[in-house]
Parts: sequence; structure tokens; C-alpha cells
Amino acid sequence: MSDHIYSPGSTPDTVKSADGKVLSTPEGWSLLLPGDAALTRRVKAAGDHWVVQEKKGRKVFSRGVWAPATTIDQIREALEAERSTESYAKRKAASTRRREKIQTEYVDDFFHAVFAFLDFHPDYKDLAHQMAHAITEHATPVGSGTVARTKRIPVEQRAEAAVIAWMRHQTTAYDSMSIPRVKGKRREVRRMLAQRSKELLSRYRRGESISVDCPLQQAMAETLTGEEST
Repeated sequence: MSDHIYSPGSTPDTVKSADGKVLSTPEGWSLLLPGDAALTRRVKAAGDHWVVQEKKGRKVFSRGVWAPATTIDQIREALEAERSTESYAKRKAASTRRREKIQTEYVDDFFHAVFAFLDFHPDYKDLAHQMAHAITEHATPVGSGTVARTKRIPVEQRAEAAVIAWMRHQTTAYDSMSIPRVKGKRREVRRMLAQRSKELLSRYRRGESISVDCPLQQAMAETLTGEEST
């Protein structure tokens, strides 16, 4: 069954179709808010429903699913009864352990991919280790939405992108820049800053003597200070 997808309407009981038409929700329907994926899947599979989504920038956010209130209530009750059983608790615990194992392995793989991409001269090995740790800690949490969580590109490319993104925010003035709202301008600024970051990384790879006021040195000092204070 294909989804009927709408955006939020002007009032709580309306939705808007792709062509801009405002529709009132059917009588006897209620809105199932996002948050319980299993319940949402079962409600959608049970029959008629309307999916409500809202696009902000490039991201699409779920605003819930409209469906018959009786359907939602019946499925919720059945799901709650299922979740109260011992067998369900065991399956959930096993699933949690499995996800944690996968996450731990991925964090380790990602750390080594970042460390390998940095490829600093032996004189800066400790800095590379600290930097790889900081970037991995920031980029790998489940649900972080960072490039490290995508599966569309190899982990080596994710590591490179994560390093450049981290440096953009930690070693440049990007976050405080006033960038004109012109199409392509932000992408242009990011490319320029990425090139600067790559040039800075090259100096560490060659083992050059670098001043302590280097933005990378300062960023790592602040990061380590923050870790010690927590």
C-alpha cells in the first residue's frame, strides 16, 4: 500500500497536499505522533492512513501519521501486551547487545580510518591520536546525523569528510561568518575553507615546525580542556 504524503495544514486537523490543496482529516481519525517506530509501522500496514512530513531546508521531518483512532488504539494495546512478555524482553536485550557490539566495532574502525587519513609525521603522532579521538567522539554517535553515519560512501571517505567538517567548525571562523544568501555561496566558502584545512594538514604530515598559536593546536587544547573539566 503506497503512502499518502502531506505537509501540515494551517490548523491542527488539516493537511496540505503537494498541489497546495488543504484537506480536513477524516472523521474518527487521530494523529499518531512520531516516536514509536514499531507502532507507526503497524498502523501504516493496517490500512488507510495519511503521512505528514515537513521539509526544512534539505531535511524532511516526520510530523506523524493520521489514521482511524480505533486502529491506532487497538494496535497500541496489542503492542503493549506483546512488549510485556518475557520473550520480548529477552529479544530486546539481545538486540540491544547486538547494536552495541556493532556500534563499538564501527567506532573503532572509524577512529583508525581518521587516524590513517591524518597520516601525521611521527613528531605529531600524539596530536593525531588526540584529534582522531575528538573527531570520532563527535561524529559517530547514533543519530548524530553527521557524515560518519552515512553508508553511501566508504568509511575512508566518511573519515576524510568528518575531519574537514570538524576543522571547518573548530579551526576557522566559519560559524561566525556572515555568508550572503546567494545560491552556491555557502558551498564556495566551504570549498575555500576545506582547501585551507588540507594545506594545514599537509604541514603536519611533512613534520614542519608549527607555532603553538596554530588554530589546530588551539582547537585541540580547548577540546582537551573541555574533556578534563567534565
